[in-house]
Amino acid sequence: MLRWTVHLEGGPRRVNHAAVAVGHKVYSFGGYCSGEDYETLRQIDVHVFNAVSLRWMKLPPVRTSGREHAREVPYMRYGHTAVLVDDVIYLWGGRNDTEGACNVLYAFDVSNHRWFTPKVSGTIPGARDGHSACVLGKTMYIFGGYEQLADCFSNDIHKLDTTTMAWSLVNARGTPARWRDFHSATIIGTKMFVFGGRADRFGPFHSNNEIYCNKIKVFDTDTCCWLDTPSTQLLPEGRRSHSAFAHNGELYIFGGYNARLDRHFNDLWKFNPDGFSWKKVDPKGKGPCPRRRQCCCMVGDKIILFGGTSPCPEQGMGDEFNLMDHSDLRALDSDPCALALAVWHTLQVGVNIKYQMIWPCHSRKLLSEPK
Repeated sequence: MLRWTVHLEGGPRRVNHAAVAVGHKVYSFGGYCSGEDYETLRQIDVHVFNAVSLRWMKLPPVRTSGREHAREVPYMRYGHTAVLVDDVIYLWGGRNDTEGACNVLYAFDVSNHRWFTPKVSGTIPGARDGHSACVLGKTMYIFGGYEQLADCFSNDIHKLDTTTMAWSLVNARGTPARWRDFHSATIIGTKMFVFGGRADRFGPFHSNNEIYCNKIKVFDTDTCCWLDTPSTQLLPEGRRSHSAFAHNGELYIFGGYNARLDRHFNDLWKFNPDGFSWKKVDPKGKGPCPRRRQCCCMVGDKIILFGGTSPCPEQGMGDEFNLMDHSDLRALDSDPCALALAVWHTLQVGVNIKYQMIWPCHSRKLLSEPK
């Protein structure tokens, strides 16, 4: 049984960012917030959430001496991806209002919080945003996205061997997934499960005939083949800009947006790869409001979800442009020992506030300190 157990306010207000869990911490990179300046080039911001103390911290900007050193640090962007291999976070892609899309690989050393740009070889993917990235062993897989130079959706798979820093275009066999962006790709075992995203009815070019895929496509990394998959009776609505994560060998998706339905979602679905079946999940507790472009990370037995954007309350549940960006954080708990936990915690920067944690056997009051 799953339960929403934590609700924090007052974190970084970010949309279309990228995040990675490292131990009991979550590192969040970039993204945007309505009203901020994204034309002036500046360093990407890095926020760190401690899942034990329930506190956010913003890392100070990196001091750069000279233009060459400055290039080691990525500029502010959105629509990028970040993955963890050993103690290094690899950030790739995304776009900025001034520079456009990017295809430079950046690396962030978690042990000393230093950026560097590894020397890469091979077939480097074209600059894009809205792609997906996932890791199997020491290899990062990039799929899809919107390619800037070709001005179209992609359905190519590229992989980066992080031991040799060599990029390669995967010669995938079988019927590929449709060209798309803002989908999700999740590794379970040796297979990559692709769900959702925005595509075009007529091919790779965007012609304002958007479709939203709701069928799972499976890529087998062992055979380099897109697999033929059975049909399923129960399916979630197609969507883009949702969250996806794997837990106990199953795939979960949350939230997202469908422009054809003019609808944001806050539903949670579970996909079983063995039975190739979907099931809607209704966690206990009060969950997030409908949203898209949030981040979601597994930290132990908890799923940490934060940020994203939703329609303004007065605008109803749809409307592409009247949006409200979020600074909240939620935790979805799957630990049976914590299912009786109920936390109400509203965090305000610089203000002392109390919150109460109720455990199965006892309760305790904690007092937060000013940041």
